[in-house]
Amino acid sequence: MISEGYKILSRNWRYKKAEIDIIAKIDDCLIFIEVKSKTSTLFGRPEESISEKKEALIMDAAQRYMDEINYDWEVRFDIIAVILSKSHQLIELEHFKDAFF
Repeated sequence: MISEGYKILSRNWRYKKAEIDIIAKIDDCLIFIEVKSKTSTLFGRPEESISEKKEALIMDAAQRYMDEINYDWEVRFDIIAVILSKSHQLIELEHFKDAFF
């Protein structure tokens, strides 16, 4: 991400029951990123495990973050899906831009 021009602003940012894994910025866009990882796709892919309730929590927390920093421009919600081996070696990493809103 950093090599693509993203600036990481915060990691594991919490508000009430929500946690935003990564808050980043690229150009004039603020990006809220949910990272999901699994060691098997037997019960679905990592990105499929984000419920509507989780999306709502992330969006609520994102609004709070934007209020705190007085930000009112373009935003995006991304997902980074990671599949690891049982020994935690990276098998696959996929970045879904604009995954939900």
